[in-house]
Amino acid sequence: MSQLAEYDVHARTLNTTLFPAHEPFQLESGNSLAPVSAAYETYGTLNDDGTNAILICHALTANAHAARLHGSDGQNPGWWDGLIGPGKAFDTDKYFVVSPNILGSCYGTTGPVSTDPSTGQPFGPDFPQITVRDIVRVQKALLDRLGVRRLAAVSGSSLGGMQVVEWGIMFPQFCERIIPISASAKQSAWCIALNGIARAAITGDPSWNQGHYAEQPSVGLSLARMVGMVSYRSPEEFREKFGRERQTDDRYDPKNLFQVESYLRHQGNKLVGRFDANTYLTLSRAMDLHDVGFGRRSSEEALRTVTASTLCIGVSSDIRYPTHEQKELAALIPGARYAEIDSVHGHDAFLIEFGQLNELVKRHLEH
Repeated sequence: MSQLAEYDVHARTLNTTLFPAHEPFQLESGNSLAPVSAAYETYGTLNDDGTNAILICHALTANAHAARLHGSDGQNPGWWDGLIGPGKAFDTDKYFVVSPNILGSCYGTTGPVSTDPSTGQPFGPDFPQITVRDIVRVQKALLDRLGVRRLAAVSGSSLGGMQVVEWGIMFPQFCERIIPISASAKQSAWCIALNGIARAAITGDPSWNQGHYAEQPSVGLSLARMVGMVSYRSPEEFREKFGRERQTDDRYDPKNLFQVESYLRHQGNKLVGRFDANTYLTLSRAMDLHDVGFGRRSSEEALRTVTASTLCIGVSSDIRYPTHEQKELAALIPGARYAEIDSVHGHDAFLIEFGQLNELVKRHLEH
């Protein structure tokens, strides 16, 4: 099985071992994992009492590189650079911002591309299934290592938003504020279906080899991304951006793609160059297992235990996690507020609508 090249981890991303071989990390499934290391980046300075930290939780295929470091990295500013930095919502003149790569990912934190100590080879498909709660517990261990005693806020979208909600439930006294974006109390049948199609595309690739592939199953991984991109955007945006335009004027040439087809193929090929198929399966399954009521009396009772000041943000055109899911969260979490981003960009608006997000997040942090 191929392992991602080192260049895929940002040059300034740090790494630390949180659970050494003799202290295995216990997973929610009952399995254990060791050693467990975490890749992360930080921005700003932790105050003396360790209470000005903000945790950033990333989505399915992102990494720890959320923002520029010290004004550099112009070619790779980070996926949430529009919100992190001096004068922005997550103001690094005030806050110590921590952005870890999540457990199970392929950007430096222990995951399927990591070496299995029992074989000396990458875990691949033998990597144990993890959950959102496992991800959160590794993040807590990292924050403890960094000297964080209390979080001023936790924020993230999509899979990141799931982590945020679990943070509010699992560590209520540790979080002053939580800001889940485009998240839900439990993964819907709609999202499970979309993820199931993506996984079927990967495992149906001729190169899959039961997950023990020599090279990435590129056709399947590309198709998985194409399925995802359709649901990450919106019909309105596709209509405005692509319409029915073709690449050439030859109407009957089967090789003459519609512009929207070309766009999706481009996005699929881009992911193949920077992500791992086993990782996609592991993390998408973790999303599908997300259910705040599992192992607790109910979703409603679990959410009622959240004590953090909560702002739930939805996106008007999000077809992946429709706004009724964020409104439900806000209705069940004591004292929570709901706010909506008006955008045609769908689920991916959290990566685009920085003007609206800065305004909403700043207001909540100052509230």
